[in-house]
Amino acid sequence: MSEPALGGALVDIDGTVFRGSEPIAGAPDGIETLREANIRPVFLSNNATKRPSTYAEILDEAGIPTEQASVLNAAGIAAAYLGRHHPDDGVYLIGEPALRAELEAADVSLVADPTRADVVLASTDRSFDYGTLEDVLAADEAGGITVYATNPDRTVPTETGERPDCGPIIGAIEGLLGREVDRVLGKPSKVTVEVALERLGLRVEECVMIGDRLDTDVRMGERAGMRTVLVRSGVTDDDALAASELEPDHVIDSLGDIGRDLI
Repeated sequence: MSEPALGGALVDIDGTVFRGSEPIAGAPDGIETLREANIRPVFLSNNATKRPSTYAEILDEAGIPTEQASVLNAAGIAAAYLGRHHPDDGVYLIGEPALRAELEAADVSLVADPTRADVVLASTDRSFDYGTLEDVLAADEAGGITVYATNPDRTVPTETGERPDCGPIIGAIEGLLGREVDRVLGKPSKVTVEVALERLGLRVEECVMIGDRLDTDVRMGERAGMRTVLVRSGVTDDDALAASELEPDHVIDSLGDIGRDLI
């Protein structure tokens, strides 16, 4: 049986469309190829240090016209999830101003006192320190907490190289509490897939996942049952691909090489 025609693409931003603040060569052309084939892109990012509206503006400036509703980053996904599943719970945030603003816009109840928290949300936070861990411990000792993280990425690509992301913060919290976080909300979580499919109004088999990371992008696509395309423009090189148990359906150098034969 032939596969259903594609109608949507879940396109990773960091490492696929941009490297830091710079668009990757060929990426705007790749998005145009998708759109000409009537494949609507939804742009995904595990970076919670920007708001979806900011990403939409950045994409526009790079020559990729994008509506805010077509951007799903870890900040927006976390806000939607907490607003839906924890509307009355106090949330202690480990994160930066953009994430805080997105949570506040979704009417999530943020608390400064960790002992009043029902939920701890961990994300990239360049001010994370020993005192932050003391707050997490205080929250847990006050009666038990649910711990979420925006994304599991160890690093994020920038113009000047890799920088620490949320993964090391997750590791510190898990080491402190002696257990895993309760759920990761961004890629490769099914939460991200569900929100993306809802935005597109499509079934999973009608979508393709395009990204540069095996552990988040390709893993999420494979788990969901969608076709996958790995781009080499980000963090994954041939050695990492050969050593991985994950097998993307297609491997290309950059989004500009997407080509009609792959879609």
